[in-house]
This record gives sequence, structure tokens and C-alpha cells, in this order.
Amino acid sequence: MSRRVLIAGNWKMNGSSADLDFFQALECRTDVDVLVCLPATLIAKAATLTAQSEIKIGGQDCHAAPKGAHTGDLSAAMLADVGAQYVITGHSERRADHGETDDGVRAKSEAAQAAGLVPVICVGESQDDREAGRHIEIVTAQLAGSLPAEGPFIIAYEPVWAIGTGLTARAEDIAEMHAAIRAALPIGEAVQILYGGSVKPKNAAEILALEDVDGALVGGASLEAESFNAIIASA
Repeated sequence: MSRRVLIAGNWKMNGSSADLDFFQALECRTDVDVLVCLPATLIAKAATLTAQSEIKIGGQDCHAAPKGAHTGDLSAAMLADVGAQYVITGHSERRADHGETDDGVRAKSEAAQAAGLVPVICVGESQDDREAGRHIEIVTAQLAGSLPAEGPFIIAYEPVWAIGTGLTARAEDIAEMHAAIRAALPIGEAVQILYGGSVKPKNAAEILALEDVDGALVGGASLEAESFNAIIASA
């Protein structure tokens, strides 16, 4: 089955309205899907700026409930209301900093689907897990606990030890994990699986050429149009 390549940027807690000229400099291709997941404060403006383009806009998290007494949280429906089409769920930084569990990630992902958003569901192992040889066991267990009963959803594999550290997993390690993830999915051949772990222009082409790698979830290198364009061009 042919799956389109998706290059997704995650701005994390970065950016202001002044930085949205980024989209004017973004060079997209017809054969590569481009998604930028922004802080919630920028979603509406970015959605307006990209309305006539093929660029997709996403959020970085959502609450599992559609509404209620959850001060400071945003529901998936709220993100959709201001123009988001996707939302990241279960990013390693959310799991680590906010204690998010697999059950909680699944609930958020289901809420995203109910609101018409496509969840980008993140899974990944720590350095200790990899060194102990438990990496596949850990990641497939996260998948089993985090996935909704059915699609649409996207998977992003992010080795936790390679996020924001400048380290990148070896090509053979990435290929092994992506193959294991696809084998563990009930609709594996139809699901886009992204790699996210210090993806940069200098390593993107090698990573994106691997079997079962359908794109990338890009952190720091997505903040500048020049580096993000280079990763898109390498797809």
C-alpha cells in the first residue's frame, strides 16, 4: 500500500504572532504532506494564513473531555473550532512532565477523533529501556494502551533519549522499531508512522529513505523555514 509522506513540525512552547511569517517562506510540494503543530495561541492566525494552501495546522495537546471545569485546558473541539485539523497526543514531554498515562493518551486521542481531528499519537522508549533490550516491548505496550479502537490516527515514534539531545537513533534501530510498530497495528499497512528524534536537514534524507518510515515529527528544526524546507525537500 502506498502511504503519503508527512513532515510534521512541533513548535512546542515557542513562537509568537511575529513568527508567523514562517508560513510565507514555507516551500511545499504536491507529493509531501506538511503539518505544523503550534501553541494554541497561534492556531487561529496560522489557520487563516494557510487557508488557501495545502499546509495543515495542528495543536500540541487536548483534554479528553469535550468541556467542563478544567481551568487552563483546551478541548479537541476548541482546537477544531479555530482551525486545527490534527493534534499531538502522548508526546514524551507530556508523559514525563505531566504524568500522562497510556489510558489518558487513548482518551485524548478518542476525543480528538470525536471532534474531527486526527491524533498524532507518540510512543517511545527511554535510554534505560533500550540498553536493557526492552525497547520493542515497551513501545508495543504503549501502542496497545494508547490507541483508539480504530482510525484515523498517525503514530510518531520518538526515542525519548534522542529528543532535544542532538542524538539520533541508528538507521537500523529506527527501521527495526518502525517495522515492529507496523506489525503491532491492526491496520498497520494503512497507518503513517513518523520518526521523531532530533530530525535535522543533515540526517533527514537517510531517515526518510528507510522502509516503514512515512515521515518525520520535527522539533527544533521546524522553527526556522530554511531548515524545515530542507527536511521537506529531502522527503
